[in-house]
Amino acid sequence: MIQSILVYIILAISVGYLAQKFLVPKTLFSSKKNNPKACGQDDCGCS
Repeated sequence: MIQSILVYIILAISVGYLAQKFLVPKTLFSSKKNNPKACGQDDCGCS
């Protein structure tokens, strides 16, 4: 019984990880603080 529950928990975690890695856009998880070369900061001349 406990083995089945653990298998389903591990399966759910792995499917969630794969969905986050490949299906969800990266813009949801990135922050502007981590990207110092973003347009509009430090006069990068990209406009």
